[in-house]
Amino acid sequence: KRILVTGGTGLVGRAIEKVVADGEGQPDEEWIFVSSRDADLTSSSETKALFERHKPTHVIHLAAMVGGLFKNIRSNLDFWRTNIHINDNVLHSAHEFGVQKVVSCLSTCIFPDKTTYPIDETMIHNGPPHSSNFGYSYAKRMIDVQNRGYSEQHGRRFTAVIPTNVFGPHDNFNIEDGHVLPGLIHKVYLAKQSGSALTVWGTGKPRRQFIYSLDLARLFLWVLREYDEVEPIILSVGEEDEVSIREAAEAIAEAMEFRGELVFDTTKSDGQFKKTASNAKLRRYLPGFQFTPFRKAVKETCAWFNANYANARK
Repeated sequence: KRILVTGGTGLVGRAIEKVVADGEGQPDEEWIFVSSRDADLTSSSETKALFERHKPTHVIHLAAMVGGLFKNIRSNLDFWRTNIHINDNVLHSAHEFGVQKVVSCLSTCIFPDKTTYPIDETMIHNGPPHSSNFGYSYAKRMIDVQNRGYSEQHGRRFTAVIPTNVFGPHDNFNIEDGHVLPGLIHKVYLAKQSGSALTVWGTGKPRRQFIYSLDLARLFLWVLREYDEVEPIILSVGEEDEVSIREAAEAIAEAMEFRGELVFDTTKSDGQFKKTASNAKLRRYLPGFQFTPFRKAVKETCAWFNANYANARK
C-alpha cells in the first residue's frame, strides 16, 4: 500500500504520522505526507502531477481551508470555493489513477442547524447547516455526494469520517482564526504571562465533544484498513463525554497552572449551542476502543504548546 495523506502537516496529519511512527504502521504500508508546499490542490493540474509523482494506492484526504467561527463568518464564499476545488481535484485524481480507497475528513458542522439530538450519520442532508459556516459545511457535504457518485458509477471505495472537535499537538493556536480549544490554550498562556484575567468569548455555555488528535489518528488507520461502507462514520467520544466551553477553559487553566480569573465576554457570538453526535455506529464496530480522558489529553496538548511556543503560536 502507498498511502498518500493530503494536509499531512496539519493537526490530524501530524497525529497520523506520529501514531504510524510509534508502531501502528504495518510492514506493507508506505506513508507519504504532503502539504500545500508539495502541490496546490485547488489546481487540477498540480493535483494530477502529485498523484502521478507518488502513485498512491490509498488516500487519506485531510487538506482543506479551515478556520474558527469568526473566520468562517467573514469568508463563507472563500471557504465554499476553495474546498469545492480541493475536494473535486483530489477525488477525481484518485478515480483517474485507480486509487483503491479514499478516506476523506468531514466535520460535525455539516449537520443541519435545526435537528434532533444526538445527530447520526443518516441526518447529514436533512436541512441547511448553521448560517455561520454554510460555505465550509456545504463544501464538505458534497464529498459525501461525490463518494456515492463514484461508488454507484465506477464502483469506487471512497468514504468519509466525521470527527467531532479535534484538538492536540500541532493544532492552529491562532487566537483570531483558530478553533476554540487551541485558542483558549494560547489565551491562558498569555494571561499567565501578563498576570491578567482570562477572557473567554461567549457565555461559556455551549457544549462540545472533543476528540484527541492521537485517538482520531488511530481510528483513521482502522477506517482505512477495515471500514468498507461508502456511508460516512462519526468518530467521536460518547454523548456523556460532552463538555461545556466553561469546563474546557477550566481544564486548560488547571493544566497550565493558571490561577487568575475567568471572564466571559457575552458580546461575542456563541455559535451553535450544541451539536451532540452519536458514536453508536463506531461502537458497534469497535466496542472496546479506549479514548484518552479529556483532562489528560488537554494536559498533553498544553505541555506540547508550552514546549513548542515559538512555532505553535504562529
